[in-house]
Amino acid sequence: MNTGKNLTEGNILKILISLALPIIGTSFLQMTYGLVDMLWIGKLGSKAVASIGTASFYIGMGYSINSIIVMGGGVKTAHCIGSNNKKDLHEYINSAFTMNIIVSVSYFIFLSLFRVPLIKYFRLNNAQVERDAIIYLVIAGLGLLFLFENMLYMKILNSFGETKLPFKISAFGIILNIVLDPLFIFVLNYKVTGAAIATLLSQGITTLLYIKISRQYFSLSSLFKIYVDKIKNIFKLGIPGGIQRVIFTSISIIIGRVVSGFGSEAIAAQKIGVQIESISYMTAWGLYGAMSAFVGQNFGAKQMFRIRKGFTIGSILSIGVGLFTSILFVLFPEMLIKIFINDPKTIMIGKNYLIILGYTQIFMCIEIVSSASFHGIGAPNIPSVVSIIFTVARIPIAYFLSSIYGINGVWMAISLSMLIKGLITPTAFTFKLKKLINKTGGIYEQNKFQRNYQE
Repeated sequence: MNTGKNLTEGNILKILISLALPIIGTSFLQMTYGLVDMLWIGKLGSKAVASIGTASFYIGMGYSINSIIVMGGGVKTAHCIGSNNKKDLHEYINSAFTMNIIVSVSYFIFLSLFRVPLIKYFRLNNAQVERDAIIYLVIAGLGLLFLFENMLYMKILNSFGETKLPFKISAFGIILNIVLDPLFIFVLNYKVTGAAIATLLSQGITTLLYIKISRQYFSLSSLFKIYVDKIKNIFKLGIPGGIQRVIFTSISIIIGRVVSGFGSEAIAAQKIGVQIESISYMTAWGLYGAMSAFVGQNFGAKQMFRIRKGFTIGSILSIGVGLFTSILFVLFPEMLIKIFINDPKTIMIGKNYLIILGYTQIFMCIEIVSSASFHGIGAPNIPSVVSIIFTVARIPIAYFLSSIYGINGVWMAISLSMLIKGLITPTAFTFKLKKLINKTGGIYEQNKFQRNYQE
């Protein structure tokens, strides 16, 4: 078994950048699946985009549920690598994949059985949009069987310090999707359904590549053997963050219903806006992967001062990412929206979305890095509670502000909650880390860290 990279020594900035860049690249490639679909579907008009946008809320819920296992399994993997516990490492990885398979199959069955009421919840009042959304939901739901595994493979490999392989695998998958999309959407004339089929095939082939290549790092020789204590620990670490994301997605679905009241153009604009916004989100997610692995290994090795230095560097990097995307969204919103669609009303709504959310991108990025640090030390409850409280607050705020400012009031509610979470979460982690340093009595550790860092 390849033990991966040792993140408990060496230059921290170089480590974080070397870890983050391939993860960012991989995240962008994952994002590109949606962007490619949107670019081609946008040519069919706002109603087609609205169909995908509506179904995508429930695909996003799948991501959120999957994150319980991905985050818990990834953190425990990093801890075991940091403490060099190979027995527990094998059992945690196998337990994570076992639960991942069970959850993905269960969620697909749920989507298949309740596909009609799930889509009708949005009251789209357009039979064609609803029909396309239902078909897309079922096919994309089947694709989650592969996507769940791909996300876990990527996270586990990241915990080993291996970020280049997931990038290469994802690159192949997206290139395949780019080729298949126009084939199924236009040549075979499957339209919205074609986009779902193309993504399904691409994700399935990506899974096969992960299965083959990951064998040099770990084996799934006891895949369906139940390690109760390991499963409990994975869920213990993953559930707080997972519940946070499930609630976040649930709120997004409720907000989506508010948006649908302003017409299919509003739904399309939000879907396109979210895809563009993922430029900053996915970049910050790359830093999340780097910080989670870095903090996890150093926590396992009990190097608290190294964690503090890493958190400072990671925070500065995240602020840089947020600043760049803020400038991009505020100064060039119309140009970005027009890449995807030509409908004037959709462009105007999407333009306002990017401008309003552009002002708080820095706070979103710093919250993501802070949450990763909390997960790395095995204390996900605090960022989860903060996120849940202020994400839930979006609902009443959105209803109130939309009654005054129309659809822009919904975007204001989202932006305000991002601002507050981005202030509270990093502050909380700073205090938490200070307590850990005091608890471990770190004068000796600080001197050791300073010597190692200077070297």
